[in-house]
Amino acid sequence: MEVDNSVVNYLQKQQQETQGQLASYFSEFEDLYERKVWHQLTDKVEKFINLPEAAPYRISLYNEFVKDWQKHMNKIKLVLFALAAARQFDSSPAASQFMMEIAHDMNKPESQDAYALALLESAHFKLLLNDLDTTRETLEKCQSMIESFAHVDPVIHASFYRVCADYYKAKASFGQYYKNALLLLACIDVQQLGAEDRVQRAYDLSIAALLSDGIYNFGDLLSHQILDSLRGTEHEWMVELLLAFNSGNIGKFESLVGKMQAQPLLAQQEAFLQQKIRLMALIESMFKRQGAGARTVSFGVISAETKLPTGEIEHLVMKALSLKLIRGKIDQVDQQVTVQWVQPRYLGKDQIHDLVDRLVQWEARVKETAQKMNQVSHEIAAK
Repeated sequence: MEVDNSVVNYLQKQQQETQGQLASYFSEFEDLYERKVWHQLTDKVEKFINLPEAAPYRISLYNEFVKDWQKHMNKIKLVLFALAAARQFDSSPAASQFMMEIAHDMNKPESQDAYALALLESAHFKLLLNDLDTTRETLEKCQSMIESFAHVDPVIHASFYRVCADYYKAKASFGQYYKNALLLLACIDVQQLGAEDRVQRAYDLSIAALLSDGIYNFGDLLSHQILDSLRGTEHEWMVELLLAFNSGNIGKFESLVGKMQAQPLLAQQEAFLQQKIRLMALIESMFKRQGAGARTVSFGVISAETKLPTGEIEHLVMKALSLKLIRGKIDQVDQQVTVQWVQPRYLGKDQIHDLVDRLVQWEARVKETAQKMNQVSHEIAAK
């Protein structure tokens, strides 16, 4: 490959028009380009593109420089460079079209992984245009492609889960958003996200956990560092709310109702949240009793712990049974519930202390039983 004078002219022009670190980068680009050390050049361009101050140069860098030697670089990296340029476009339609052109170029047998990545990022811009149908079709196509790959670069998985999460957020499908957003976080270094992005992701995950009709265990979220992003912000109360739900603390929930009403999505679903906190209270109540041997509980006790009238307890328990939060049976005649199994729980500090107390009680009962058996065995031997 001959050195293209127009490329060299571009690099030299940028050296003259920029200063400091940026000018130094363009000088190094020229040196590496002329020496045709493509791997080192790719790494250097990647570092440059990630600089915030390099944002105004990303489009021209791609069009005037990167495209000239694209056949020598890793195609995943090429798509990421193109994406960095696309994010600088003034309009989402132009960015989407640009990424579709990149996808077309990548649609070759040897670069199907890069093709999938380019399609996903094009779908991201389609989603910004509220083109949900095209986004869904692209996600379905890419999912099939990804499943067929022997090896998948983490950046592709991250792109897939991010676009999926954003799609389900647009559809207000809280359970699917929650699942895909957590999978996204498993693919990336959370600290590499911007501070605002971390707060927004933590906030959206919290909303999804609360409003999903299929999520009654918040362990994956409560144990994730992303929630720390809400500390010290106006949304810190969301962490308290999640902890209240996780422990079935109705009193704490009621103390936060005022803040919930200022959040439109939560305010609209207050009736659902009132039912969900009582289901969580029921689960927590039954969970505490599992180790104590008291697995049969009267409607009256459940009524006191869930703050519901006795007449509504049967419906509450039936709801918990249908959601497979507990397993057991209802005795309508004696108005009591017998529970054989409770959904595993994520335990906070207070719940762990309670568990320790229960273990101590269990140990005492075991010792007492052993002493009685020992006494009986001696009495039998004496006879």
